[in-house]
Amino acid sequence: MIKNKKIFITGGAGFIANCLMKNIIEDNTIVVYDTFYRDTLSSSGLINHRNLNIIKGDVLDFELLKNSMNGADIVVHAAGIAGIDTVIKNPVRTMQVNMIGTSNALEAARLNNIKDRFIDFSTSEVFGSMAFRSSETDQTVAGSAGEARWTYAVSKLAGEHLAKAYEKQYGLPIVTVRPFNVYGPGQTGEGAMQIFITKALKNEDIYIYGDGNQIRAWCYVDDFVDCLMQCIENKKAIGESFNIGNARAVITTYGLAQTVCRVLNSSSKIIFKPALSADIALRIPDVDKSEEILGFKANVDLDEGIKLTAQYFKKTN
Repeated sequence: MIKNKKIFITGGAGFIANCLMKNIIEDNTIVVYDTFYRDTLSSSGLINHRNLNIIKGDVLDFELLKNSMNGADIVVHAAGIAGIDTVIKNPVRTMQVNMIGTSNALEAARLNNIKDRFIDFSTSEVFGSMAFRSSETDQTVAGSAGEARWTYAVSKLAGEHLAKAYEKQYGLPIVTVRPFNVYGPGQTGEGAMQIFITKALKNEDIYIYGDGNQIRAWCYVDDFVDCLMQCIENKKAIGESFNIGNARAVITTYGLAQTVCRVLNSSSKIIFKPALSADIALRIPDVDKSEEILGFKANVDLDEGIKLTAQYFKKTN
């Protein structure tokens, strides 16, 4: 386990970052750097922890970011614009935060001489619209210019390339992670799982945009964080990229809505609406590399993950 380290987390008020912090905050100093546009932290029970320092800041503010990172041993760069609604409404900021923000974080890490680890959060969407058992060495896809879905993917892919360049040119200890549909307690934003569960708990109509035939592999957040910890601790991870997901928990979007209703005994109606933008038809990871190098295997299956997530939202809503 990590001990006596100063860990700097961009996007630290977010969902995944808070799950990570619960694992490491007792034995380390945590600096959260975030705009608090999305805020899981305030209701997480960690907000007043003795080992937590909070800096309200934007990754586009290079000087504040650089100065705030001073003295850190580990950087987890989880800040970014996500969620298709947000991307459609503000594609310029999406590109700026995901590209320039990542550039700022990498340069700040170089100037602060980060020695232990720099974790760069990318996305599974870099594999394009048809990603079946995508491995880390598969070709990434840029997508058509101007299409909102690819605005997000391309901005994240640019960040990946820059992170690799910093590793090669400056020796920064980079690890890139590509999350595949992570969900769980504390999730904020526009994720399908969170929306379906909160609607189902209230027996409200569940809307599916498009035909619902899109196929996803759903990864419970505790499993994701277990692998993330290995990315931070295991020296073999440095210089690598990892697909992190649960290749067993595969289902269509329509099937997910039906499963949520079944597991939660909900009477919600499932209603179809026109697609908001281009969508990804198939997204299933090949996770052999993370198992081989890090010993990672996802443990939480879909029904159990839905129940655990629903318990959280019952308490908070």
